[in-house]
Amino acid sequence: MNTLAHPLPVLDYLQRQLDSTLAADDATHMRYPTAISRLLGFRLVAIGEATATLELDADAALHGNQQGTVHGGLLCELADAAIGTAHSTLMRETESFTSIDLKATFLRPVWQSRLIARARAVHQGRTISHYLCEIEREDGKLVASVSSTVMTLRDEQARGR
Repeated sequence: MNTLAHPLPVLDYLQRQLDSTLAADDATHMRYPTAISRLLGFRLVAIGEATATLELDADAALHGNQQGTVHGGLLCELADAAIGTAHSTLMRETESFTSIDLKATFLRPVWQSRLIARARAVHQGRTISHYLCEIEREDGKLVASVSSTVMTLRDEQARGR
């Protein structure tokens, strides 16, 4: 039996969630699924150490910009969620993290498609880590490439975050 006093490591928690073996009393020190992921309909489809894959059924009728394509901000949020999920797999109970930057390169438009966002660490440092997230349409074509720098917070810095 898990209590908040002894939460599961994030990677174990998310793997159990994916495998449908998460018990009602299983907990981790981070909030999963996140509120923004629930709101936007992001789905976790794969998880590993410093890696995560999320999916979204994107539709310009719901997620569109003034040009009639899926808004780039949604792509950024999808990538940020995948990167944050990947980095969270490295966090201990007394740790948290924050994004320092995020750079998106948009390669082609999306009107309606299942999007697959694959995030992975390209450099893991003690405090600063760098990630790459590639977002593809369901036809396999690359939509965006997003890089981000993440800072790990420990102890007092992590409290309440």
